[in-house]
Amino acid sequence: MPAATNPQQDGLRIAIVGAGITGVNLALGLQARHISFTIYERAPSFREIGAGIGFSPNAERAMGLLNPAVVAAYKRVANPNGEDFFQWVDGFATDELMYKLHVGKDGFQGGRRSDILDEWAKLVPSESVKFSKEVNTVQDEDDGSLTIRFKDGASTNADVLIGCDGIRSRIRQLILPSSPAAAIPHYSSKFCYRALVPMPPAVAALGPHRAGTRFMYNGPDAHLITYPVGGNSVLNILVVLSDTQPWPDPHKHTAPGSKKEVVDAFAGWCPTVRRIVDLLPEEMDKWAIFDMAEHPASTYVKGRMCVAGDAAHATGPHLGAGGGMGVEDALVLAAVLEAVANDMAAGSGEKEKLRKSEMVEAALRAYNNVRYERTQAVVRATRDAVDLFQWQDGEVGSDAEKFGREITWRFKDIWEYDVEGMVKEAVAKSRGSDKKAIINGQADWR
Repeated sequence: MPAATNPQQDGLRIAIVGAGITGVNLALGLQARHISFTIYERAPSFREIGAGIGFSPNAERAMGLLNPAVVAAYKRVANPNGEDFFQWVDGFATDELMYKLHVGKDGFQGGRRSDILDEWAKLVPSESVKFSKEVNTVQDEDDGSLTIRFKDGASTNADVLIGCDGIRSRIRQLILPSSPAAAIPHYSSKFCYRALVPMPPAVAALGPHRAGTRFMYNGPDAHLITYPVGGNSVLNILVVLSDTQPWPDPHKHTAPGSKKEVVDAFAGWCPTVRRIVDLLPEEMDKWAIFDMAEHPASTYVKGRMCVAGDAAHATGPHLGAGGGMGVEDALVLAAVLEAVANDMAAGSGEKEKLRKSEMVEAALRAYNNVRYERTQAVVRATRDAVDLFQWQDGEVGSDAEKFGREITWRFKDIWEYDVEGMVKEAVAKSRGSDKKAIINGQADWR
């Protein structure tokens, strides 16, 4: 695929920091709109940690609006659903179905994170990605540009800097330097074990139905999820446990773990859950689940810099919405930056005595104003969901009827969102109220 080109002679120079799900989706959205970009990734290559991931219906709609090639690539490697339902089982006492929720025809398909990212990465021109680049500082210049300096001593200039650099975001630190106690991911008192198990032993342990589609096993202070990936060749297992102790090192996601810890946690659970636990490898690390529920960022934007995805609103995996929120972020950013590029080409910036830098600021402000409440609500709802799964909600407990009612509306708030309306609102704000705020000097980034 040829490199993206910008039809404007004096076009936007967009720097994307981070080559994960959000960064790559943003790049492909800009590419579809013929807007130039460069991705700067601190790792030496594309990489995606973790095992399985799924994308909800709203995320799939956002992919299609972002770039049809994005959703096509996702579908090429996503695992077909055994059944188009989320299914929750009482994993503690009865092994019986508590509730099932339809996800739509071929909806919420999952796959290996690395497989999906690799398929998307194939669409990104190699010359548009710079690896082993870690941002150190960013400086505003008199001409309205940004000078980005990297830890290796190199530097570059850009008109826009978008941090898609994950939960430990350097760009978020630069946007909110005066908030050392806030806007920092904290331990959610949940940690997980995850593994990919070959399908033959999984079928032998669980039978073809339980191994062939998505199930969650609920119970006191823990839950366990299984679903097939890799063309039904392996079973993805995610075990989530509650913790009463601080995480050993708040700067690291992983800590030494043991299968024995999982065996002990599920010792009193039903036989099916214990057979799933038996499938786990003997040697495993455990992963802390950090989020920003208690210490949210006060804004995602400052001037011509912004953050997106986990860098802006890190959340746990319990509603399967974190990756999808990053895709939605990418769609809005691509749309408002396209509006800037189009207005520049039409000369509207000059006519209104509005510099390119001010147009960019208005676009990013619109992105922040449209995305902030939506994404923060998902972070909070994800905390609620894990309490429901682990029978820690005092009003619901293990009551299946109450559980179904409470979990359904939280999922549907995410899935049934008006993605198209969100984009229209953001573009309108970038050309209307948010642009006027920039012109009049009334922008408040906090």
